[in-house]
Amino acid sequence: MAAAAADGAASHPEPPRRGPAAADGEGETAEAELAAELAARRSAEARRLVLSPRRLSGPLPAGLSQWFPALEVLDVSGTGLSELGEELLALPRLHTLLAKNNRLGGPRSLPKRLGQAPLGRSLRVLNFSGNRFAEVPPALLELRGLQSLSLGGNRLHGIPPDIQELRSLEFLYLGGNFITSIPPELANLPSLSYLVLCDNKIQSIPPQLAQLHSLRSLSLHNNLLTYLPREILNLVHLEELSLRGNPLVVRFVRDLTYNPPSLQELAGRTIKTRNVPYAPSDLPENLVRYLSLASNCPNPKCGGVYFDSCVRQIKFVDFCGKYRLPLMHYLCSPECSSPCSSASQSSTSQSESDSEDEASVAARRMQKVLLG
Repeated sequence: MAAAAADGAASHPEPPRRGPAAADGEGETAEAELAAELAARRSAEARRLVLSPRRLSGPLPAGLSQWFPALEVLDVSGTGLSELGEELLALPRLHTLLAKNNRLGGPRSLPKRLGQAPLGRSLRVLNFSGNRFAEVPPALLELRGLQSLSLGGNRLHGIPPDIQELRSLEFLYLGGNFITSIPPELANLPSLSYLVLCDNKIQSIPPQLAQLHSLRSLSLHNNLLTYLPREILNLVHLEELSLRGNPLVVRFVRDLTYNPPSLQELAGRTIKTRNVPYAPSDLPENLVRYLSLASNCPNPKCGGVYFDSCVRQIKFVDFCGKYRLPLMHYLCSPECSSPCSSASQSSTSQSESDSEDEASVAARRMQKVLLG
C-alpha cells in the first residue's frame, strides 16, 4: 500500500476492525511504516500529499513538515486518525486539509493554538465529514480566512452562534447530523453561497436567513419542516432549494393563537396608520426606537402595522407552476386572516391574486425547487 499518492488517488474501504490490543499494535506498526516511507519520499517541491487509507492511531508523523515544506493540500481521509497533532501547525502554506472518515472528535483532535498559528491564516478548505465531533470545535471558528467547511456525518446537535465569525465562508456542509435548530447568526455570513443542512432534525427556518443575499443553493431535505418563512422569497440569487423528505403541510393551515396587542402597541399602531406627526424630541428615546420597529401588514387591503402582536398564517405559493410551497405570513390581526362574511368572496379572490403575484416572483427567482 502506497504511503503517498498523487492527485486523484482512489478511496479504499477501511480494513476490518479487530480487538483493541491488536488494533493498537497495528496502529503503531502502520505509523512507523508511514514515517519511514514518507521520509524516503521527501520532496521540497511537492505541494499535494494524499495518504492512502490505513489504520493509524496517533497524530501525523513528526517529520512531515521537514519532508514536505511546500505542502499546500493534505488529504488524510480514511486513515483512522483520532488526532492531527502539533506537526500540522508547521505547514504554513497549507490551504486545503481533507480529513474525512476518521476518528476525530475528542478533546485532542485538533492542535492547540490552531487559530493563532500561520496555518490558521492560510487554511481555506477544511473537510471533517464522517468523524465524531459532537460540537463544532471552537478552534475552527477562529479560522477567519476559511471559505469551505464540511462537518457532515458527525454527531453535531447544534450550530454555535459564533459561526458568524467565519465571514469569508462560501460553502457550509452540516448534513447528516442531529441539528434541531438554526441560529439567526448564520445569516451574518455575507459570502455564503452553498448551505447544506439536509438529514438533520430541523423544525423551522429563521426568517433572518433571507439576509443571505449571496445564497445560491439551500439543501433542507429530510428534516422536520412543516413550513418556510415568507422572507425566503427575498433570496434573489437562490437557484436550488431542496425540500424533499419533510412533513410539509399539504393543505391551508392557520395558526389561531393570537395575543391581543398591548396598550403601547395600540397607541403605536394608531400613530403609524394615521401618520400622526412627531419629532424625536417629543418622545422618550425608547418609544422612538419602538415606533421604528413597526412592520407593515402584508394584506394589501389592510394597510395596518404591527409590533409584537401578530397572527401567524401559512399560505401556499406556487413555485414554477408545479409545486405549492407553504410560506409563513405575519398579519396584524385575525381579521386579516379571517375576512368578514360581507367581504368573504372579494377577500378570497384577493388572496388568490396575492398567491399568483408571489408565484410569478418566485418563478423568476427559483430555477430548481426539489420537493419530491
